[in-house]
Amino acid sequence: MNDEVFEKYRTAGALASRILREGAQGIRVGESYLGLVESIEARVRDEGAALAFPLNLSLNEDAAHDTASYDDERVFSNGDVAKLDLGVQIDGYIADTATTIDLGNNSLLLDASSGALEAAIREVKPGATAGALGAAVQKEIEGRGYRPIANLTGHGLDRYVLHRSPTIPNIGIKGGGVLEEGMVFAIEPFATTGCGHVKEKTRMEIYSQLSARPVRAPAGRIILDKIRDRNGLPFSHRWLGDRKLDLALPALIRSGNLHVYPVLSDVAGSLVSQHEHTVIVTSDGCIVTTR
Repeated sequence: MNDEVFEKYRTAGALASRILREGAQGIRVGESYLGLVESIEARVRDEGAALAFPLNLSLNEDAAHDTASYDDERVFSNGDVAKLDLGVQIDGYIADTATTIDLGNNSLLLDASSGALEAAIREVKPGATAGALGAAVQKEIEGRGYRPIANLTGHGLDRYVLHRSPTIPNIGIKGGGVLEEGMVFAIEPFATTGCGHVKEKTRMEIYSQLSARPVRAPAGRIILDKIRDRNGLPFSHRWLGDRKLDLALPALIRSGNLHVYPVLSDVAGSLVSQHEHTVIVTSDGCIVTTR
C-alpha cells in the first residue's frame, strides 16, 4: 500500500464516520425511513465521494441488506432497533462502518456489539488470527447475555471489492486467516436476542453485477448501462430511476449478470444490534479509519 492509496482509505473513513454520526441523529420516532436513507446517500455524493453500497438501514430482527424502496412508507416507531450501515468509496477505496440506534430500552444489547467491536480491534496485529478476533467478539456478546450471529462475518476490502479475505468471524474458531501488515478489513459484530442465525427474507432491494453477458431485452441492456460505473459494487434498484426496469431484474439474475442480496433476518420478534469499523493492519496493531 503506497501513501496515495493509504490516504484515500483514510479520507473515505473520516468522511464515512462523520456522515454516519450526523445521519444517525435523524433516526427519531415518526421520521421517514425513505427520507433518511436518501438524505444520507445524498450527503456522500455532495461531499464528492461515492457510495460503496446502498445505505443499509435494517430494523429490529432484520440484521442486514435492507434499504429503502422507491415508495417506502415506513416510519421509525417507538422500540425500534435500527442498524445504519454506510459504505463510502473514493476512487474505489472503501470505508465500511455501522452503528445502531435504539428507540426503546435496549442499551445493553447495543453495548454488546459495540464492546465486541472494540475487543476485536484490540486483537488486531500482524500474526493474529481471524479466529482470535471472533473469540473476542463472542466473549463480549455472550458475557452480556446475548448471542453473536454466527453466519454473519466481517470481511476484507480492496479496490472496488467489498468482500474478500480475510473473513472475520463473530464466533471463536480455530485458526482462520492470519493477519498481515497492510490488510484492510471491516469488523462487524452482530448481537441478537434471537437464535444467532440469520435467514433470507423475500424482500430484495440490493443487487450487484457479476458479469456483462449480452442480453436481448432492451430493459436489461439499460440496467447494465446504468450500473457500469459501479465497477461491480452493489446498487439499489431505487437508483435505477425507472420502476419499469424492475421487471428485467429477475432475468438478469437468471442469466448470471446480477447477484441479489435478500434481507437477512433473525427470528421474528428478536432484536439485533450491529457496530462496525474498517481497519488497516500496521506493523504493531492497526489504524481504525472510521473512528
